[in-house]
Amino acid sequence: MTSPALLAAATPAAAHRARSRTRALLGISLGYFMVLLDTTVLAVAEPDLASSLGSSTAGLQWAVTGYSVAFGALLLSAGAVADRHGAHRAFRLGIAAFGAGSLLSAFAPDIWTLVALRAVLGAAAAACVPASMALITRLYPVAAERARAVAVWAAVSGCAMAFGPMVGGVLVDLAGWRAVFLVNVPLAALVLGLVAGRTVHGPRGERRIDWWGQLAACATLALGTDALIALGDSAWPHAGWSGLGGAVAVAAFVRRERRSPAPVLPAAVLRARGMGALLLAGAAVNFALLGVLFVLPLLLRRELHLSPATAGLAFLPMTLPPGFNPLLTGRIVAKVGPWKPVLGGLALLAAGCGVFAAAVLLGTPYPLLAVGLLAAGFGVSFALPALVTAVVTTAPEGGAGAAGGLLNAVRQVGATLGVAVMGAFAAGPSLAWAMLLPAAACAAAALAVRRARRPLDS
Repeated sequence: MTSPALLAAATPAAAHRARSRTRALLGISLGYFMVLLDTTVLAVAEPDLASSLGSSTAGLQWAVTGYSVAFGALLLSAGAVADRHGAHRAFRLGIAAFGAGSLLSAFAPDIWTLVALRAVLGAAAAACVPASMALITRLYPVAAERARAVAVWAAVSGCAMAFGPMVGGVLVDLAGWRAVFLVNVPLAALVLGLVAGRTVHGPRGERRIDWWGQLAACATLALGTDALIALGDSAWPHAGWSGLGGAVAVAAFVRRERRSPAPVLPAAVLRARGMGALLLAGAAVNFALLGVLFVLPLLLRRELHLSPATAGLAFLPMTLPPGFNPLLTGRIVAKVGPWKPVLGGLALLAAGCGVFAAAVLLGTPYPLLAVGLLAAGFGVSFALPALVTAVVTTAPEGGAGAAGGLLNAVRQVGATLGVAVMGAFAAGPSLAWAMLLPAAACAAAALAVRRARRPLDS
């Protein structure tokens, strides 16, 4: 029987450990919040950024996609880096680089310097995301506690989607687009303070990293994106050379993957039944989400003459549901599984993009636009949490981590393509019909998921 003296000694120590874990979890969650905030907060700053730096639409596209290209491509190996060198080192280095890169971005003298710095921010973000999940796993080894911790992590990070455009709009109105980056500096310092100490720690491992394969993956995504942006800008020779370079990079990547002892893309995960359809769905969701977030602020400024702060508020029907709806999605997934919420979310997102097309054709009446925004917001918040569950449970034994990293990577690829493709129509008369492209992408992904689900249900 435990003596009262031992209980008295143990209770303060246990309370201290609990406080340390809670503080660390808050820091890890805020780090992910900062990374996701940077994907949405820049949206309403686009018009001010273009006028301040004299940027074309192509320059704006690269300011957005420079982040997602580096983020998406490097996510493929970021988990291996965290495993090999320690998740705490990768996370802290990523957060420090994110803060420093944000400070430099705030003083960028021209658009292409900003694009380069956005790529640095994407690389820093890639270092943080897999490491954050690894750290939560070590902080909460008990499954029930880990589930609650992941729920907190998801809820805090979901607020980035909810408040990103609104915060960005207020900052731009107060101090211009540069303030959007300055806000990350104290936030990064706060995160580093919260994760300091021995509580946040991950052991070193022996996992190998194929840097040549990773370089080929980055080149493939960057050159492909450049070709799409050049096509939208009618720069045909530029598009041709970038497309040719992208094809060479694809060939080099495939050749390297076949020979590598540590391939960038985990073959066993890719071969899992239904995985291809789920990854396609993840790419389609981000294609629609980031494509819409890129073109709608430009449209709202041009057609409705909204200030950045007002434009940020106008996005609330789309950005608020991801702040609370994942809790409902979690209950639905627990009751009926992840496949139906994925299908429902894709259907809502496709419908929302269809409403956007109708709104643009009718002169952009905001009430109709708000209906589309609401449908898209619920679609994203149903589809993405269920996709994470579906991908992890579909992955082969021991492949859940790699599958989660792959889902994040293809989502960033989808975001990159969304901005590149939709940006080509941002200033043209065919924008209304272009809004049907993300609707078609989500509808095609829904059909693929439905087809993949049938043999799994039988």
